[in-house]
Amino acid sequence: MVKPVIVIVGPTASGKTGAAIALALEIGGEIICADSRTIYRGMDVGTAKPSMEERKNIVHFGLDLVNPDERFTVYEWKKYAEQKIYEIRTRGKYPIVVGGTGLYIDALIYNYQLLKYL
Repeated sequence: MVKPVIVIVGPTASGKTGAAIALALEIGGEIICADSRTIYRGMDVGTAKPSMEERKNIVHFGLDLVNPDERFTVYEWKKYAEQKIYEIRTRGKYPIVVGGTGLYIDALIYNYQLLKYL
């Protein structure tokens, strides 16, 4: 049976990270961050990026992917998330998508057909 994708959404500082980590520990999950700011390296203040302590027991994806001066579109995030979901499932784990960027979440769960920006 294919492991379902679990999605946890809400505003910054609403407890998403803590809930996702607790759930991942309970069921054997790995986390994909769906936040349009935590993808940037060095943007740790004001983004509620999970701390290194929070990340030490659960694998997290989608953090520190690009530098702040680099373009990273919803198209690229969706492709990245789909690949990570595949990889997580091949390890027999539950993919847990966590974040507050609605467009990222919608693109994934409603399977938006996006065009790559040229």
